[in-house]
Order: sequence, then C-alpha cells, then structure tokens
Amino acid sequence: MDFESKITSREISLLLWEREKTVGTAESCTGGRIAEAIIAVPGASKYFKGGVISYTDDVKVNVLGVDQMLIDEKTAVCEEVAIAMVKGACKVLATDYAISATGIAGPSGGTKDIPVGTIWIACGTKDKVVTFKVEEDHGRDINLAIATNKAMQMFLDFLKEEVEDAEVLETK
Repeated sequence: MDFESKITSREISLLLWEREKTVGTAESCTGGRIAEAIIAVPGASKYFKGGVISYTDDVKVNVLGVDQMLIDEKTAVCEEVAIAMVKGACKVLATDYAISATGIAGPSGGTKDIPVGTIWIACGTKDKVVTFKVEEDHGRDINLAIATNKAMQMFLDFLKEEVEDAEVLETK
C-alpha cells in the first residue's frame, strides 16, 4: 500500500473511531482491496465489521440483495448496482457506512458499451450514497489500484462532509 493510501486510511480511522461508527465493504472487481486498505490501520476492528466479495452476480443478488432485474437490464457494472451494493452491505453487515466497487478491471471482459477499465465506486449509508465512475484502462493492476484509492478518498470526503454537517447543526 502506498504512503498516500495509508494517510487516507488513518484519517478514515480517526473519523470513524471518534464518532463510534462502523463501515463494511461490498466488492466485486476489487476483490477485497478496499477492505485491506481499511484494516491497514491498527485497531480497525473497532469500526470495520467485514466485507462481502461479490465477484459473481448471484452473490450480489443472494447476499447483498441487489435486484436481479436491475442486473439483467443494466448489467452488474452500473451506478445503480454500485448503490444497491452499498445499501445491501449496510444491511447485511449491520454497519453505518459501506463502500462498494463493481466493474471490469481487465485485461478482458469489456464490451463496446462497457470497456475494460470501467469501474463504478459508491459509498455512503443506507439512505445517502455517492458514486464515481472510473473510465480509463491502465492495465488490471493499475485499474484496481486506482479504484481502491479513489474509493478510499471518496469515503474520506463523505465522512468529512458528514462531520461538517453535524457541526453546523450543533451550532444552530
């Protein structure tokens, strides 16, 4: 794990620890890399409950509760599935937050409509989820590293925004 990722993991750790909140992951193409980044910080068991590696559609459907019709209509590599994975992970893992990733890391598997390097990342709560689409192909290893780093940074930004919103409400 690179130095920047360790700093991001540490910041996430502090925010979750201070607020006594929990997080879990629902990962497809990243295969546990996001969970690995989260637990890189000692004491992660205080806030990280676990992850679901939903590499196949049946795990997305049967474990995370993603609607099979959604996958049939839009494929597993879409914003809506990434959102459903976050909500499903929050429910099945009983966490305050979740982070998800679903995509095509490569080197094969892409289509004209969904080329290799397309990865949807989502994070949030059962009620509020933000998303980001990674779209460039840099080769499998780099695609996965980019998706993992982006997911961690996106989650950190989400947490910081929640803390700021809570502070604003407290001052009113």
